[in-house]
Amino acid sequence: MSTNATLRVLITGASSGIGAALAAEYARRGARLLLLARRTERLSEVAGRLRATGADVTIQTADVTRDGDVARCIGEWAGDGHGIDIVIANAGFSVSGSLSQLTLAEYRRQFETNVFGLLRTVYESLPALRAARGRLAIMGSVAGYVAAPGASAYAMSKFATRALAESLRGELAREGVGVTLISPAYVDSDIRRTDNHGRFHVGAPDPIPAWLRMRTPQAARVMAGAIDSGRDEVIVTVHGKLIVFLARHFHRTLRAVTRRIGWRREPRAGD
Repeated sequence: MSTNATLRVLITGASSGIGAALAAEYARRGARLLLLARRTERLSEVAGRLRATGADVTIQTADVTRDGDVARCIGEWAGDGHGIDIVIANAGFSVSGSLSQLTLAEYRRQFETNVFGLLRTVYESLPALRAARGRLAIMGSVAGYVAAPGASAYAMSKFATRALAESLRGELAREGVGVTLISPAYVDSDIRRTDNHGRFHVGAPDPIPAWLRMRTPQAARVMAGAIDSGRDEVIVTVHGKLIVFLARHFHRTLRAVTRRIGWRREPRAGD
């Protein structure tokens, strides 16, 4: 892998939230960036802010739910003589609601982005990562350890994400490609202001109180540090670590607590 001064990093879902914060963090570390997202206008705003600091940023409009989008962007990047050392598969959103509120189509929509979109990113970026003996970072969640009432679709997708990361870690190590699973809990991001159709609602309040959310730049520093140091997994936020600890060692107790008090889902924009 290249040194930090010339690190080449691809980030999906880079137009806002954690993706944009990771772009800013890697720009601070002197990396060359290839940023992908569906929302071209917001992606351009992110790139403009980073270029104003002297960062080397290339942006491409891409949708991980479309076959070939990530590969096309990587191909154009390679045409300019660039390889890729790190791929951060960050694109995703959350479908929420109880089983009775959701339809099969909404479960499919959740998996199309969070699971199959992730798989497309992996398949289409692996040749570049193999060539660089680089690292794949997969954005999971503490929801990949514990499924809260009213969040079955999202939790199912993140359980699958964690399973994929754990399987690929062994498979890709033989090819010189590392895998880091990132499992955040509550971080400042747009995910709770995005409805079940993946539409972002500008100005919608975050239902999670500010004292419980980690600031996005701080979370991005923790995540980037784990990726660069080659860690297998990083669990982000103190409460996230507590939840995962309970899920691993006191699962029956955690399950009883969630059943007793419920994990009431706060209304989101678009509901």
